[in-house]
Amino acid sequence: MKYYIIAGEASGDMHAAHLIRFLKKKDGQAVVRGWGGDRMEAEGAEIVKHYRDLAFMGIVEVLTNIFTILRNISFCKKDILSFNPDVLILVDYPGFNLRIAEFAHNKGFRVVYYISPQVWAWKKSRVHKIKRVVDQMLVILPFEKDFYAKYGVEVEFVGHPLLDELREQPKINREDFLKKNNLEDRPIVALLPGSRKQEISKILRVMLEVTGDFPEYQFVIGVLSSIPHDFTRLFTEKRNVSVVYDQTGNLLQHAEAALVTSGTATLETALKEVPEVVCYKANPVTVAIARKIIHVRFISLVNLIMDREVVKELIQSDLNYDNLSYELGLLLKDKNRLQQLQADYKLLKEKFGKEGASERAATAIITHAPADKK
Repeated sequence: MKYYIIAGEASGDMHAAHLIRFLKKKDGQAVVRGWGGDRMEAEGAEIVKHYRDLAFMGIVEVLTNIFTILRNISFCKKDILSFNPDVLILVDYPGFNLRIAEFAHNKGFRVVYYISPQVWAWKKSRVHKIKRVVDQMLVILPFEKDFYAKYGVEVEFVGHPLLDELREQPKINREDFLKKNNLEDRPIVALLPGSRKQEISKILRVMLEVTGDFPEYQFVIGVLSSIPHDFTRLFTEKRNVSVVYDQTGNLLQHAEAALVTSGTATLETALKEVPEVVCYKANPVTVAIARKIIHVRFISLVNLIMDREVVKELIQSDLNYDNLSYELGLLLKDKNRLQQLQADYKLLKEKFGKEGASERAATAIITHAPADKK
């Protein structure tokens, strides 16, 4: 079959890559085209547009780039018609993907949504659109099935594909990791400032302010190779910090604690049982609007899934030197805090269940395809 997949950011590229691998394993005639990144391309997908050209974060940022976004939507529609896929698979990225879902549905294409938009947090009205234009919804968070059931939408819970990613990440011992990256033999604090230049600019500056408070630790920044080296150098040239690219898993494996920008990385950090502080800072107008329309108490997936504060969240004006230094100090020195965190991380893992989400998702997509397409 022919599959058209749209992933608009780094985490979507990662999850779509695992999905593609199993689609190809189960469907020997699979041809994949789509929007994504290097991970999808490595699994054999023909990439039309890279996610680094699509990642506009925040309401204000979207508005200022609206004409680019509209051009991308128009181009995507034409490309889908030209490719004529048997299945359109949308991976998160709701502002863009729901527009494409409606278009594809009206044109008679089968629409699968893998990794639900966070409609349980805001814009719950989108549930009705999803019910109308999406043929198959595959969700990855434990509470999403019950949420959709309230609106009469049948979904399938396949589990979280991050478990597959963690299972397959190459392991490296501490000595080799330090040597490979020219690091010192001191305890590590990981700084994970995000996957977009916008968020890195706002958040990494604050993270770096606290490095001088903990001289016994070395601070190591982990970013994707899609972030230009010259860009990260703007923040690090006068700081005694190191940068590693495309090694987040190994960095966390050997870190004593982490400062993490809100996103999938907060969940990976928790599943690797690394103490963390969740950081978030965006355009003030964006945040002001978001606070009026978002209906959840937390921003990190860890706290959302546990439905209570497990990891500390420092958002907007709370993300400052004093607060960040204090919270990191607790993680590094307060044994009671660490014991509670490890117990909570254990409960979090139990909620996720078994690995194999990517394979289950691929099986579900192929199983529900029209008989003449299998």
